[in-house]
Amino acid sequence: MPTTSDFERMLRGVALRVTRPRVAVLSAVHDHPHADTDSIIGVVRENLGEVSHQAVYDVLRALTTAGLVRRIQPPGSVARYESRVGDNHHHVVCRSCGAIADVDCVVGEAPCLAASDDHGFVIDEAEIIYWGFCPTCSTAASS
Repeated sequence: MPTTSDFERMLRGVALRVTRPRVAVLSAVHDHPHADTDSIIGVVRENLGEVSHQAVYDVLRALTTAGLVRRIQPPGSVARYESRVGDNHHHVVCRSCGAIADVDCVVGEAPCLAASDDHGFVIDEAEIIYWGFCPTCSTAASS
């Protein structure tokens, strides 16, 4: 688990000034993968006290632009954030409760799948979302 010093090094490594809100948001995303913005705001407020929604949105945007966090938004869902960056992993989403889990690259190297026609694009990433029911929801449905 990264420490505050690790988060400070990460921020400096991408030329972002180290601030308490940036460290708190980065920590919240690391501790709560696939959390939505409201959840992240709640965690940050537990650690820092009052912080505005806009401040957290601004920090998330800066961290995403800098490549320290990844923003995902499965269809029908609000934006979610994760700290797993730099690879081409995918996600599985529960159709019932919305739980999200990481799925490693299907086969081979990024972008995992070769497009049948790249239309001249230089493809460097593939985004796959698997849909189904998590263990809890599938058990509840069969009961």
